[in-house]
Amino acid sequence: MKTPAKTSHSPATPRNTPDRRFSVAPMMEWTDRHCRYFHRIISQNAVLYTEMVTTGALIHGDRERFLQYSQQEHPLALQLGGSNPEDLTTCTQMAEEFGYDEVNLNVGCPSDRVQNNMIGACLMAHPGLVAECLEKMQSAVSIPVTVKHRLGIDDMDSYEELHHFVSIVRESGCKTFIIHARKAILQGLSPKENRDIPPLNYDWVYQIKQAFPDLEVLINGGIKTLDESKAHLQHVDGVMIGREAYHNPYMMAEVDKLYNPDAAVKTRLEIIEQMYPYIEEQLSQGCYLGHITRHLLGLFHGQPGGRQFRRYLSENAHKAGADVDVLKHAVAKVAAF
Repeated sequence: MKTPAKTSHSPATPRNTPDRRFSVAPMMEWTDRHCRYFHRIISQNAVLYTEMVTTGALIHGDRERFLQYSQQEHPLALQLGGSNPEDLTTCTQMAEEFGYDEVNLNVGCPSDRVQNNMIGACLMAHPGLVAECLEKMQSAVSIPVTVKHRLGIDDMDSYEELHHFVSIVRESGCKTFIIHARKAILQGLSPKENRDIPPLNYDWVYQIKQAFPDLEVLINGGIKTLDESKAHLQHVDGVMIGREAYHNPYMMAEVDKLYNPDAAVKTRLEIIEQMYPYIEEQLSQGCYLGHITRHLLGLFHGQPGGRQFRRYLSENAHKAGADVDVLKHAVAKVAAF
């Protein structure tokens, strides 16, 4: 059993461009460093993305706290939120200094809070600004800079407008476009509703790949299984999965077979056992057990004893002095079936 390395921000040895055949989407309040460590145990190859971090948080806040990670998390991308080219460039340089493998610009988040600061999906109305930001970011670093966006926003929702956005932004030199296959409705829908109500349109993402064969195009939105992922990979270069990878993380157990058909598949119990030393180390540094185990609740989704596992963790991980034994007791609830 490998003991996890200390969290670090020193750049590791030079790495190749991440192989983005499969990645886990950046999700606010979900894909923190504990979640990513857990996902890395499940898959050695999936590209992992941080929660969106705003340029203001990094420039004016505690950058060490926002940027720390465990070296095992590679390949790892930092997602940035912002629209000021200089600030984004500064933060992209920070990401490279901290050893991230990629920086991704968020042009897809639909929340009111980010709109008010010209962050996220509202930037789809300003492709020239997005291109300027990406061009400056890329010129300052040697790691890849990518963009994640929607099909459109509000009434700007035709394929022609999507094509126009991509054609302008690609002039920045950006080669990787991660497309959430829904438009965003900025007025009238909450961020949660924007993940479900606007209809999916995978065909438009396929068409963008056909129209721009030189680009690396990843598809995101509503994908739940590895079989679905394989079907999408017949049309695009990569698949990004969000909520399903979080709520049902074991769906990622065979992801490494996309990269190597002979890759080993870990059992749920093997995954949990590999989490124990990490949890013990984090607890020794003052971390709260519930901050880690909340990401593990779905590991036994659909399995006998899975509900008891979730209930035991939910009821006990928050208690004062809770340690790794709480997780072991929760696992015993599954083993009893």
